[in-house]
Amino acid sequence: MKTILRNGTIINEGKKFIADILISNGRIEKIASAISIQEKAEEVNAEGLYILPGCIDDQVHFREPGLTHKGNIYSESRAAVAGGITSFMEMPNTVPNALTQELLEDKYQIAQQTALANYSFFMGASNDNLEEVLKTDTSKICGVKVFMGSSTGNMLVDKESVLEGLFSRVGALIATHCEDEHTVKSNLAVFQERYGDNIPVSAHPLIRSEEACYLSSSKAASLAKKHKARLHILHISTAKETELFDNTLPLEQKLITAEACIHHLWFSDADYQEKGNFIKWNPAVKTAQDREGIWKALLDDRIDVIATDHAPHTLEEKSQAYSSAPSGGPLVQHALLAMLDKVQEGRISIERVVEKMAHAPATLFRIEERGFIREGYHADLVLVKPEAGEVVSKSNVLYKCAWSPFEGHQFAHQIHSTYVNGNCVYNNGLIQEGSNGQRLTFTSR
Repeated sequence: MKTILRNGTIINEGKKFIADILISNGRIEKIASAISIQEKAEEVNAEGLYILPGCIDDQVHFREPGLTHKGNIYSESRAAVAGGITSFMEMPNTVPNALTQELLEDKYQIAQQTALANYSFFMGASNDNLEEVLKTDTSKICGVKVFMGSSTGNMLVDKESVLEGLFSRVGALIATHCEDEHTVKSNLAVFQERYGDNIPVSAHPLIRSEEACYLSSSKAASLAKKHKARLHILHISTAKETELFDNTLPLEQKLITAEACIHHLWFSDADYQEKGNFIKWNPAVKTAQDREGIWKALLDDRIDVIATDHAPHTLEEKSQAYSSAPSGGPLVQHALLAMLDKVQEGRISIERVVEKMAHAPATLFRIEERGFIREGYHADLVLVKPEAGEVVSKSNVLYKCAWSPFEGHQFAHQIHSTYVNGNCVYNNGLIQEGSNGQRLTFTSR
């Protein structure tokens, strides 16, 4: 059956206008001021609601296989669609790490059976698998992930010959986690000597410092320029790093791109006192000045996309002492709402939120027929109600880890409903089971 979304306020490609959307066979068949068809169709009254293209999150950790006590593709994709994220790209530091074609394909098979959102997975690089990476069909994956600093998992790539090989020989986009390992270890040793096992979490941005981030990011950018590789530097956390990026070229022509994450746009080191390990990420949430620099670069297009780095850990794991508590936290259910709060504050326009969370990821990763509200495109849509919802609490989060760094906060908007490939998968607070997402496909242009 066809579906008509009536009289919604569409936010798309820099424009805001009221129109109907006709959905047929999973795609947007028509956009017009008033649509009339002879066939029977489900009519949805979207008056007073914003209709946005579904968000595309280019960095998540859904923990399957091997770490499923924290989350899995099913549980976290449910939370994603409840937050208006209709497509995700997942990282390879699962257990086992996705370092072979077979292990990578295993993840696709799991997603095909259980993901409520559309999906893609990064191929993992290590110090020892360059030849395996080169076997990857670049039209079927979002990119290759390189940990140039160690984080959760054991995937550090620090051999110069391997880095040279990756940047000179890999045809796919290379996405990097950039923190200089030597600098981090040296900083950690200083704080261990001072505090022993009782390092305060407020030291996290001093251990995983500005210097550590800039050294690694600048090295990645230098390698990409040397070899003319496509480089996407993930989760920029310092103002200084933004100097590495350019806004003189349109996004589709850029070879070096960057991402800002929700937590680096929302929190600062002043929040460690209240939030503690629950805002402990790698790279660290840093100063208010760094946050301001990231915002400035986002708004002037040196930073291209907004993502989450959704990385759940259990409440018990995060409640340990700083040295034992893992880095990362859950964000997909509230990322779009967090950015819409910034719209309410006048920090960013809703058109720019759509650009950075839907259009730009689709353009940057060359995703086929998604990320825009266009006739013929897949009907990945999110309907937003511009009124405050429930206060975030453990009782209303959908993450398997059952907590959120936003607990106690009331957002200014609600996700009313989410459509993935034309199927309503979330509506008025309830997940609609019965349809799964599709594997993302990519152009080679």
